Formats: sequence, C-alpha cells, structure tokens
Amino acid sequence: MIRTRFAPSPNGLLHLGHAHAAIVAHDLARSRGGEFLLRIEDIDGTRSRAELVPEILADLEWLGLAWDGPVVFQSARLASYGAAGDRLKAMGLLYPCTCTRAQVAEQAREFGPDGPIYPGTCRGRSAPPDAPVAWRLDMARAAEQAGPLEWLDELAGPQVCRPEQFGDVVLLRKEAPASYHLAATLDDAADGITLVTRGLDLFAASHVHRLLQALLGLPVPVWHHHLLLLEPDGRKLAKRRGSPALADLRRAGEDGRALAAALRAGRLPTGLSFGKGVG
Repeated sequence: MIRTRFAPSPNGLLHLGHAHAAIVAHDLARSRGGEFLLRIEDIDGTRSRAELVPEILADLEWLGLAWDGPVVFQSARLASYGAAGDRLKAMGLLYPCTCTRAQVAEQAREFGPDGPIYPGTCRGRSAPPDAPVAWRLDMARAAEQAGPLEWLDELAGPQVCRPEQFGDVVLLRKEAPASYHLAATLDDAADGITLVTRGLDLFAASHVHRLLQALLGLPVPVWHHHLLLLEPDGRKLAKRRGSPALADLRRAGEDGRALAAALRAGRLPTGLSFGKGVG
C-alpha cells in the first residue's frame, strides 16, 4: 500500500508553497487508495515553536486535507537518531568536526547542492575534549562501502546515486540532535513511507538519503519530486522572505477548499508560477 507524508517544520507559518506540497502528497495517496501521514519536524533548536503546531493543523483542515493516524513529532524520536549515529561511528564512517559554518565557507574550494563543500579539515583529527562537535560522514569511505546504488523518481525516472557531490555532510549537528539528511531518512523508514514527495529543491538530497538507507539497512521508497511554487523573481516561496501565510488567509475568511482546488488546477495568484526555482 502506498503511504506518503507531509512534514513541515514549526519555525514559521505555512504559506502557499506548503499548501501545494501537502496537496501533492495527500492527493497521490488518496488517488491510489493509500495513506497520508503528518509529521512535525520540530528538532531545529530554538527555531521550532510549539505554538505554531495548532496553526499547521488548522491550515491543513482548512484546505480540506485529512491525515491518517496520529501526528508524529520528530522530538519523540531523538533516541533513534543517536542510535543510528552510534552505528555509523562503529562502522568507522563518522568523524568529529569543530569547524564553524564561516570557517567552512572560507576554506571551501568547491560548491555542491548544499553550498560550500567541506574541505575535510577535521578528517583524521581528534576533537579537543569537551569541544562542541558535529559528526560528518566520510563520504568517500561510505560510498565505497555501500557500492553502486540507484534510486527511482516517479517523474525523472531511474537515477544513479551520486552522494559524493555533497562532500562530507553533517549527520549529527552541534546544535540539534540530527541533520535533515539523517532525521528525514530515519523517519521515513520508521513511518513506512513508500512514496517520498517533496519539491525539486530537495532532489539532490535523495542521493545522500539513498546512501544512508544502504548503510543502515533501511527500506528504499520511490521518490516524487514536484515543481515548486515560485515568486515573480523565480525564487521559491519561503518563510524567511515573508511569503503570505495560510493562517492570514484563513483568518480573513477565504475559502480554503476553493484555494486547494485552484492550486490543483494550476490557477495561481497573480505573479506566482510553478517551476524548478532558482533558490
């Protein structure tokens, strides 16, 4: 049976881009007789705000979207992230890193999907006692151990796995229990997600997630990377740029189900469009 999920972070109010993503996941599940789950990704330190969770639930109900089963919270799964990290450490695939983001940006000579590629400054070094560290995946060693891999996107077709384009990614962060790469991969496996739906801006991340699935012996889903909802300048809608909030539209008395129908039909507010996005 197909099972999809919508997994917002409560660090800002949902906007039209979130509505589109939720509708895609919901409709794919419903059209195939499957289940649609809701997961709240609430482990981003002080940015996660518990008071926004009721707003997220109200927005989805306003759009006419119903999820199956109880809402899942990442904050209830911290032990699983730590256990996976310990397993990868025991495999010799993680190493501690004390570098700051500014240092990485200054030292990097190459750029990948996530920005500056880590130059390996801390690889092979021991971290100072009691120093705050992140734990990075030794990408070359991990890829060699996993061997050749492939994954399937419903829209783009079969993909040869190329996680090396990211360099040594952080899996356990200094300020949070796990990175997006590790947490999302483990959560999708724990939730039995068979079809991972998300925007094209996360297409490349699936290379890393497929590698982690191989290393940790997790089931492999199919992916569905959909078009993004774009602003007039071609950038995706984003909380940090103040994209209009669904909660504001809801409180103003707009019809959420009509809005959802318009998004399904591609009828967008003036200036907005669907596309791949530029950032």
